[in-house]
Amino acid sequence: MSKTNQDEPRMVTDGRVQDPAQPAAGDQAGQGEGRSLFEKPMSRREMLRVSLGAGVGLAVGASGMGALLKAVGGGAASSPATAEAATRQADKIAFYGAHQAGIVTPQQSHMVLAAFDLTTKSRSDLRDLLRDWTREAARMTNGQAVGQSSSNPYLPPDDTGEAEGLGPARLTVTFGMGPGLFVKDGQDVFGLAHKRPQLLQAIPPMPRDALQAERCGGDLCVQACADDPQVAFHAVRNLLRRAQGVAAVRWLQSGFLGIPRDKRGQAETPRNLMGFKDGTVNIRQGDTDLQQKFLWVGQGDQPAWMRGGTYMAVRRIRIYIEVWDHESLRDQEDTFGRHKDTGAPYGGADEFSPVRVSRMPANAHVRLAHGDGRTMMLRRGYSYNDGVDTRTGQTDAGLVFIAFVRNPQTQFIPVLRRLAENDALNEYIQHNGSALFACPPGARSSADYVGRTLLEE
Repeated sequence: MSKTNQDEPRMVTDGRVQDPAQPAAGDQAGQGEGRSLFEKPMSRREMLRVSLGAGVGLAVGASGMGALLKAVGGGAASSPATAEAATRQADKIAFYGAHQAGIVTPQQSHMVLAAFDLTTKSRSDLRDLLRDWTREAARMTNGQAVGQSSSNPYLPPDDTGEAEGLGPARLTVTFGMGPGLFVKDGQDVFGLAHKRPQLLQAIPPMPRDALQAERCGGDLCVQACADDPQVAFHAVRNLLRRAQGVAAVRWLQSGFLGIPRDKRGQAETPRNLMGFKDGTVNIRQGDTDLQQKFLWVGQGDQPAWMRGGTYMAVRRIRIYIEVWDHESLRDQEDTFGRHKDTGAPYGGADEFSPVRVSRMPANAHVRLAHGDGRTMMLRRGYSYNDGVDTRTGQTDAGLVFIAFVRNPQTQFIPVLRRLAENDALNEYIQHNGSALFACPPGARSSADYVGRTLLEE
């Protein structure tokens, strides 16, 4: 979607604050009002204190914290080791389950997203890669090193080592499959063409697109999210090593979010690089009814191997920050259809007032994204800063827009087209990357692997 004002079709956000409207303590990620974009996120101990304190009072002394840690960790309240163990345990996100983690998981503050092109033509190589990735992802999300430790100084270690001592940091790893896995250059390389989801089609070109081939597509993707940037990078780096000889990186993009909080420690709606609140109308984290309706592939959907999975749409959107920063406040607010300070929609009293499109300019971003108000998706985007465009001397920064949907053809593409044609925001942004992936259901146990339903059922 254009930009990042999360007023577009309401989406379930996977962020540190899964839903800004009803955030989970210690859970949302987003750029904070009044925070530096590069400010370090709250430490794990601070997050634990906030999470615990939110339910029992704001002032928790040393003895109170000890008792709370004892209740959570089950160990001696006064033991520093026990406190650290409790903190580390709170930093773990379960990898195994009916759905892949990293989708409706409360959004973390950092993301690394990588797309791969398969270099093998062997279906067994593909299967072994997905098995290896699943096993190692499960280990890393548990705070463990990949592979087996070796004392042989003449061999490379299995794990690259940069995440040692950092803990799990709420790491999640999510896998997706692109159209090229099924048919590539007109060939059915892996004998999977008959299993290709009808909905898995490349996102069609849009007006004003400036797509760069090196930022688009991919046969496989890995999304690693964590509250520590080095933990997220470590996950992708080590999965990349496992892929050597089978798949090669096509593109890689990192992103970040701030974590704004109110005086009670509750997460607030994050802000994008244009300074507007981003995610106001996203579906609440616990709204499983809407998730079943708009996110997860259901029992009656085809193909059967995708049931319990979802589709992941990705757009890399550059923001021309230097141009935006010279616009008046009125012009900026008219562009979005919301007030910049409070996030209230035009005609509304506060951020969470109902959207009244009749009160907004005809080309306002919120108005076009909202549409008839019946289309929703789970948005889980991240801001990015990739330095300076050496051709122009301008900042290369913007949004890695990520949306998870049950049906990209009816939920995502119509909204994207509407925005591409008329959005006032188009004056300040450019879409230069695009991809669509099918994210299968999760691995249910250590005997399972992500992708088994495709390759073995």
